[in-house]
Amino acid sequence: MIAPPQLSYTELLPKEIISIIGRLEFLARTAKVGTINGRHTSPHKGFSVEFAEHRPYVAGDDLRNLDWRVFGKSDRYYIKQFIEETNMRVTLLVDASGSMAYAGEKSAPMGEVAHLSKFDYARYLAAALSYILIRQQDAVGLVTFADGVETYLRPTAKPSQVRSILESLASTTPAATTRCADTFHEIAERIPARGLVIIISDLFDDAEAIKKALHHFRFKHHELVVFHLMADEELTFPFEKFDDFRCLEVDGVRLNLDPSTIRASYLDRVRLHLKNMELACGQLHADYVPVNTKTPVSEALFTYFSQRK
Repeated sequence: MIAPPQLSYTELLPKEIISIIGRLEFLARTAKVGTINGRHTSPHKGFSVEFAEHRPYVAGDDLRNLDWRVFGKSDRYYIKQFIEETNMRVTLLVDASGSMAYAGEKSAPMGEVAHLSKFDYARYLAAALSYILIRQQDAVGLVTFADGVETYLRPTAKPSQVRSILESLASTTPAATTRCADTFHEIAERIPARGLVIIISDLFDDAEAIKKALHHFRFKHHELVVFHLMADEELTFPFEKFDDFRCLEVDGVRLNLDPSTIRASYLDRVRLHLKNMELACGQLHADYVPVNTKTPVSEALFTYFSQRK
């Protein structure tokens, strides 16, 4: 493994990426509760654009919202109700566990930046998503986690939130063991209102435990998007030489292995885990987005946005 490059917060959102993602727009699929009018459907009735239903007039209602055509036909007063549009509350969950530090020999998502680790890829992805969402006046927050919550920035739609998120991502170093499921349960309880939860992780945890944790988000009425990051070497296991394989989450743990003897078994287990994650997300009507870190970040985003539409 080659050590990933150190990144400053300004490098996480370069101008060339902004120019590429500038045309992208993220629309919620389900009703969202927000604090300002925006582009997403709200669960609340209002008096804005799209007609929803009638309700009987009660004293104090604005007479401008009376449906006079209905009155003319029925001699009864009814108020026209419309669907409000609202902003969206988004929480980005970025895995900062030790396994995310893996940087494959072939990974080069940013073109000229070679050997990008899964964590650096996650940072670029989170930076781009936060920029897109805050640009469209959605409130965005950030959680970084490993064996627990490390950073928690509450969602806000202020333009300065982009810099806060980038600075937090730039100052985080992947370390410690993975406890995805436990962290997801904790975050599901801490997010106060229904919204959008975007998970960016390699999901190196027990599949059944993760599935139960994802159910927790849906129980809280959150929409889910899961970016499942894997390095190309993790997906193909191209290693040929008898060598040491070092654990990135527990210091001092090494295995001296002949790759050819475990390749078939390893690839079967990886495929099974990926399938379990995809099925779990499918059952929850969540977006499951498998990402090979050799794919450019902008390409991964364009592919996902086009599929979402």
